[in-house]
Amino acid sequence: MKNLSGKKILFIICGGVSAYKSLETIRLFKRNKAEIKTILTKSAKEFITPLSVVSLSQGKVYDDLFNINNESEMDHIALSRWADVIIIAPATANTIYKLSQGSSEDLASTVILASNKQIFLAPAMNVRMWDHQSTRNNVKILKSYGYKIIGPEIGDMACGEYGEGKMSDPLDIHKEVLNFLSLQTKNKKIKALITAGPTREYIDPVRFITNKSSGKQGYQLARSLSRRGFETTLISGPTNLDIDDNINLIKVETADEMFQVTQKNLPTDIAIFTAAVADFKVGNKSKNKIKKHDNLNIKLERNIDILNYVSNHNSMRPKLVIGFAAETDNLEKNANIKLSNKNCDWIIANDVSRKDRGFDSDYNEVTIYYKNSKDKKEKLLSKKKSEISEEIVDRIVAQIN
Repeated sequence: MKNLSGKKILFIICGGVSAYKSLETIRLFKRNKAEIKTILTKSAKEFITPLSVVSLSQGKVYDDLFNINNESEMDHIALSRWADVIIIAPATANTIYKLSQGSSEDLASTVILASNKQIFLAPAMNVRMWDHQSTRNNVKILKSYGYKIIGPEIGDMACGEYGEGKMSDPLDIHKEVLNFLSLQTKNKKIKALITAGPTREYIDPVRFITNKSSGKQGYQLARSLSRRGFETTLISGPTNLDIDDNINLIKVETADEMFQVTQKNLPTDIAIFTAAVADFKVGNKSKNKIKKHDNLNIKLERNIDILNYVSNHNSMRPKLVIGFAAETDNLEKNANIKLSNKNCDWIIANDVSRKDRGFDSDYNEVTIYYKNSKDKKEKLLSKKKSEISEEIVDRIVAQIN
């Protein structure tokens, strides 16, 4: 996709000798007909001028005081929503630190904090600064938030030292972002459906049977898919989580409701079932609240298996059906049984007996079991669920495209 007509890129240029490289990066994107706006930090203006940026980008330039073009219709929310992607180049050690802490002390950091778009960072700093453990920790935090890191490179530095820390070449930054935007455009034609969270099976109007699923992994998967351009529908059981406005969120409570909504949203290209759907529902649900003195005798009936239904639906089976398996023992055996019996393409299994990952945790460790692959399984080691989601979506994109 060499023609980026209609694509909107927000450049954030921070202070540093490498700031001049951003001018060449802007030129490359402008040559592909991208629409560009730029934010200059206070320190960036010590290395390059707003006029040079305006001349190359032919777009508006903003700083902490005013819009260089004397137009004030854009605030931090509007700018963050306007962009298809945000590129921060150069990203200094100080900028990386501020972003990892959720700082909003200037226009650039406020826009980034308010953004729901893919953000690319091109670090540039002295080799010792890049190697420092605090910088490494801050980069790790930003990766867990979904930031894409480009570089840095190894080479001679302006300070006279040699090592890793040079900002990546503009051509490399251009290529990586271009590939992302190309796939994003391609993925817009692909529908993805995700189920997430627990279900509730009511005993009476106020009591219900449920489980410990928080929905966090499913919500993160929906975000990752949406950022890559997929038309994303999230069917969610009861959670306290928020989701981006561009994701079609449908809330349900019971397994029956989740099944009915899933049916209505077929056909789809990708179906991912992360929801912890109750296997049973109450067959003799009381219409009135059961009093303490009443005898309680609950009759359970099997719920329909949504994953099994979709993966065996001949006329509307998605191209890729992915199930999740939450296990407490015999993880590999149970995952492979589920992979075979449910006729799905992948099973992503995790051990929920551990308190530091899985249910209601921000962390997860999963193993992907593939139905038709030379590599029958692949383990994704413990990390934040947002990072696990990015790795899963990387594999989805590779298979779908």
